[in-house]
Amino acid sequence: MNPFFIPSPSQGVWYLGPIPLRAYAFAILLGIFLACLWASRRYKQRGGNPDVIVDLALWVIPFGIIGARIYHVLSKWQDYFGPTGDPKEIPLIWHGGLAIWGGVFAATITACLVLRHRKLKIAPVADAIAPAILVGQIFGRIGNYFNQELFGGPSTLPWALQIDLQHRPLGFEEYATFHPTFLYEMLWNLAAIAVLLWIERRFHPRGGMMMGFYLCAYSLGRFWIENLRIDQANQFLGLRINAWTSLLVFALGILIAVWCYRQNFPRLQVAPDKEEKPEEAGEAKSISQ
Repeated sequence: MNPFFIPSPSQGVWYLGPIPLRAYAFAILLGIFLACLWASRRYKQRGGNPDVIVDLALWVIPFGIIGARIYHVLSKWQDYFGPTGDPKEIPLIWHGGLAIWGGVFAATITACLVLRHRKLKIAPVADAIAPAILVGQIFGRIGNYFNQELFGGPSTLPWALQIDLQHRPLGFEEYATFHPTFLYEMLWNLAAIAVLLWIERRFHPRGGMMMGFYLCAYSLGRFWIENLRIDQANQFLGLRINAWTSLLVFALGILIAVWCYRQNFPRLQVAPDKEEKPEEAGEAKSISQ
């Protein structure tokens, strides 16, 4: 028995009378709130109206959640349409099962359509929200921790995660501690935020490139973390579907960054929090027109 380990929460649901209060839901909502708050501040620093981010979130969040659920159901269709599956579980997202790639895909399409409709430039918004997305993903993994799900293989490392017997996959009942992939991804995302901010301040990339860098940074970490996990997943050519998706998204991130660079988009400067000079303010405000 491993004498050192990270204990799992004794419960992930509390009841206020008949109303269930789920840690998974609270973690996701907190992550969304903090991500929107930071993205609004970043967009304001670029001369944009921070209310745009709030308005955008009202569209992006519900469609992102729907997209995340659809991707999860399609990638693990046996859990819902297989011999022992239950289609009635599909809308029950509070039981877990939101796939980030589906959320990113649906949220991106929704955001682009809304911004086009409002005749706002996409690149400045994308640059503002790119590192903020990672904040939401960090808190989403806290929800996985409370649900005791999506962990890695057996481990005796001092930071291994203790998993209760009822949550251990078939064939792993004899093991008590596992790789805490939720923690690995949280730390990776924190490091990715630091790298993105460093790139932004050091190189002042052209508009839109930050979103490409985000896709590259997250997908790179997700690829190796995905291959640590032991939850049931469909595979193709020996790799989990999510690992293949990570590789495709990494390539997409490179293409977006290169395309934005070749389009010669302006290098947006972050406006200081103090009062701006008139000419600086006028230049910054042009991004939201």
